[in-house]
Amino acid sequence: MAAEGKRIKSFEDLFIFREARELAKLVYAFTRQGPAAKDWGFVDQIRRSAVSVLSNIAEGFDRQSRPEFIRALFIARGSCAEVRAQLLVVLDQKYLPAKDHEEMSARCRRLSAGI
Repeated sequence: MAAEGKRIKSFEDLFIFREARELAKLVYAFTRQGPAAKDWGFVDQIRRSAVSVLSNIAEGFDRQSRPEFIRALFIARGSCAEVRAQLLVVLDQKYLPAKDHEEMSARCRRLSAGI
């Protein structure tokens, strides 16, 4: 959703894009430090998944075709689920405290519902 009365002109105006961008920022932040930072394969995978969410929202929006936008949103939602699954690895490997894991997982669930 855009601010009340504001017309959505670009993907940056979309609430889901802004939320996906914030998720990507959080993923990058926690993978820069701590034990996760040393797991390069994992870091690459979770970062790519997080970036895929906002990239698909942007790409689908700019295609200016409702069916293509819907298709891109399904892909973005799948990538969001992938981030959630990878966050379970984060929890299992103790890369984040349980509280931080739950906050990020809850963010993913809200984003997925918004998509």
